Amino acid sequence: MLSLVLLLLVISNTQVFVGALNDEGYALLSFKQSIYQDPERSLSNWNSSDANPCSWNGVTCKELKVVSVSIPKKKLYGFLPSALGSLSDLRHINLRNNRFYGSLPPELFRAEELQSLVLYGNSFAGSLSNEIGKLKYLQALDLSENFFNGSVPASIVQCKRLRALDLSQNNFTGSLPNGFGSGLVSLEKLDLSFNKFSGHIPSDMGNLSSLQGTVDLSHNLFTGSIPASLGNLPEKVYIDLTYNNLSGPIPQTGALMNRGPTAFIGNPGLCGPPLKNPCSSDTTGATAPSSIPYLPGNYPPQDSGKNGGKGEKGRGLSKSAVVAIIVSDVIGICLVGLLFSYCYSRFCGRRKERNENGYGFEKGGKRRECLCFRKDESETLSENVEQYDLVPLDTQVAFDLDELLKASAFVLGKSGIGIVYKVVLEEGLILAVRRLGEGGSQRFKEFQTEVEAIGKLRHPNIVTLRAYYWSVDEKLLIYDYVPNGSLATALHGKPGMVSFTPLSWSTRLRIIKGIAKGLAYLHEFSPKKYVHGDLKPNNVLLGLNMEPQISDFGLGRLATIAGGSPTLDSARIVTEKPQERQQKPAPSSEAATVSSTSLGSYYQAPEAFKALKPSQKWDVYSFGVILLEMITGRSPLVLVGTSEMDLVHWIQLCIEEQKPLSDVLDPYLAPEVDKEEEIIAVLKIAMACVSSSPERRPSMRHVSDVLSRLVTSSD
Repeated sequence: MLSLVLLLLVISNTQVFVGALNDEGYALLSFKQSIYQDPERSLSNWNSSDANPCSWNGVTCKELKVVSVSIPKKKLYGFLPSALGSLSDLRHINLRNNRFYGSLPPELFRAEELQSLVLYGNSFAGSLSNEIGKLKYLQALDLSENFFNGSVPASIVQCKRLRALDLSQNNFTGSLPNGFGSGLVSLEKLDLSFNKFSGHIPSDMGNLSSLQGTVDLSHNLFTGSIPASLGNLPEKVYIDLTYNNLSGPIPQTGALMNRGPTAFIGNPGLCGPPLKNPCSSDTTGATAPSSIPYLPGNYPPQDSGKNGGKGEKGRGLSKSAVVAIIVSDVIGICLVGLLFSYCYSRFCGRRKERNENGYGFEKGGKRRECLCFRKDESETLSENVEQYDLVPLDTQVAFDLDELLKASAFVLGKSGIGIVYKVVLEEGLILAVRRLGEGGSQRFKEFQTEVEAIGKLRHPNIVTLRAYYWSVDEKLLIYDYVPNGSLATALHGKPGMVSFTPLSWSTRLRIIKGIAKGLAYLHEFSPKKYVHGDLKPNNVLLGLNMEPQISDFGLGRLATIAGGSPTLDSARIVTEKPQERQQKPAPSSEAATVSSTSLGSYYQAPEAFKALKPSQKWDVYSFGVILLEMITGRSPLVLVGTSEMDLVHWIQLCIEEQKPLSDVLDPYLAPEVDKEEEIIAVLKIAMACVSSSPERRPSMRHVSDVLSRLVTSSD
């Protein structure tokens, strides 16, 4: 009997143990089971032995109910199960920058308390379920940088509390749903760029009075005219309509007025200001503001009629008419003279006063400016006057802004500092144009000084800045186009590449020498002995013959002056459209599987995170990491078993353990055993460059000299 009682107690305790986890915990375990790879062991403490999931990594509870699941940037590989929709109190899902794939299950939208759904930077595909309309409390929906397709469901307009909608860089098609503008009146952020949306831009989008920042509709297939109602948006909102199929006159109303031409480029059918493409006579009347009078000398063209503009035959002007014309001309000339005098006194007087007293001509926070001076007179420009023309930085620039805006353009990449375009002029000249974006109108002189100093740098291993454009709303930097992409792509490939040809050692050595020469020029021979400060393979471009050219020099400084919020991690650049990507990279290298978004800091010298003033020794350290990457073929973050180690420490560990060169050498270089001495020599230089002590690192001039003495058969 006693044995039977003990047996019953054991069975009872076992049942309690097995059934300890509540229903929400089992729903989350279903999510865990749908994940095939968890390299960082982010879900290691998700155990069925717990009473509830509230202590699990990434899980937040309120009154023992799951309200948030947040596991960003953990390299999770799997799909989303429908079980998440059973979490009745779930308010927030954040799975950004992982490797999730597949479609979103319609059952997910049964979690009707959901307030934010952030899934950007994954590989989700398929269409968006119409069930999304059930999320009455949804405030943030970010599905950007995925592979979603199909049209946006009409029910999304029922999410009336939606404040942030980002669907950019997907494959969405079709028209925007009816009532888009009148239904989503709470929207503060809207980004629909880099999709395949078509049809007309909804006229009711002018009702989105809460919008802020940039409304990005660029790089789609929108057709028809620009609705004048877009001018009803807040005046501080920047509307990006570039690269669509829009046509007709640009409405001169509200938020659409006083915008730079780059807000509308890529739409050959658009006409009227600020573009230099005039509208035809049948459309001009729609855009000419009736409140602007015709000034003397700028009368509208007269209809010539049958008599060549002479009026009826034999009929002249009366004496009173002639007197009236003369009087009106005299009055007009006087008015123009008074206007010129007023502008001169306001501009020059204020400018002189500013030079003497050290302050700008602003009053009440509103910018005052005189527009009666020629826009190409740079001597009259101040920090508060817009410039609307291209400024060449050398005598070889043979194109103007009009040619630039009419040229064919293709997106090369998008980063925290702006979009980069490949622009092909009619004569065949190819340029790279970086758009710094809107914002900032008070620091033109500072921008001008910086950009012209950079424009003076001339070296075969530094990307040449040819010209720039500045206005209140747009800042453009125009560079020479470098055709063979970045060193990062040449080393590791990229997702979607059809073929991958590894670099030979001779090519790598030639690239190494070129980078060293470029840095030595910046450090020692440039006018101001500069520091790059953000050197990495993404910032080294390769020319026609694989010669290296260092790019992005001074870019962070220019973006800050221009009023942007630069992100100096250039590894964030997306080098292809999402629809051109594939889930598996061509080369089966370790570097290709590690997310580039997290690698930028590993090129930074240890002291760079503490010191405020940049040092040339920072660049030396970054150069050393690049050398190690070119020798090993590995990314700067090395996977060692289940843990991670930066490349510098990994190499130091291999040296301490006296591992053979073959263990650290890039497998693609294995056949080149005859280059072992050169490789070891470069490895020694690299180890000197990545010394933890800045004082012990060599100068780039010395490094360049040592490299030049290596066997030059590769040069």
